[in-house]
Amino acid sequence: MRVFFNLLYHPFAFTYDLVAATVSFGKWKDWVYNIIPFIEGTRILELGHGPGHLQRILLNRGLFAVAIDESAQMGTLAKHRLGSSQKLTHALAQKIPFASESFDSILATFPTEYIFDTQTLTEAYRVLRNGGRLIVLLAAWPKNPLLAWLFKVTGQSPSEAYESIKSKTKEFLAHTEFNRLEVQIVEVKSSNLLLVIASKEE
Repeated sequence: MRVFFNLLYHPFAFTYDLVAATVSFGKWKDWVYNIIPFIEGTRILELGHGPGHLQRILLNRGLFAVAIDESAQMGTLAKHRLGSSQKLTHALAQKIPFASESFDSILATFPTEYIFDTQTLTEAYRVLRNGGRLIVLLAAWPKNPLLAWLFKVTGQSPSEAYESIKSKTKEFLAHTEFNRLEVQIVEVKSSNLLLVIASKEE
């Protein structure tokens, strides 16, 4: 899987939208946009901006939105989409190039394993203002008959999958500086989303 994601985010970044739409049954962008109601404040940092769809929405809403991504190819795609309004930086989430206490909310949608790197979480905590929140859209399941059949065949259920991910996420985040954690299932028309919100409260 690491090889696949490395190819998707780098030499084959131009196929990202097509792959995302295919694996999500056309719901990918809708899933990403469902993170917006959970944003607090006006100064927003996105980790892993990808092709820039969420940045476009945030900027259209008049928010001060900046973003980083470690993929130069994704940066090129996003800059074409956003034009002169873009505030994108080529950087790692483990070394966020912004001053401490700069942001009200930090967003990550369907991040790869970097989100569970302790250095990523330390950096996120550092650049958040007191009362700020890290909002991660971790996973999603379409309400689709085919997926329901696959769960049945494999002897699993969506609720068991959710509970497993929730448990592992809570266990990991319990060892970070974040002192308030919510892991919740957000039910939307076509899907169930697994959202993690970690707050900085000193």
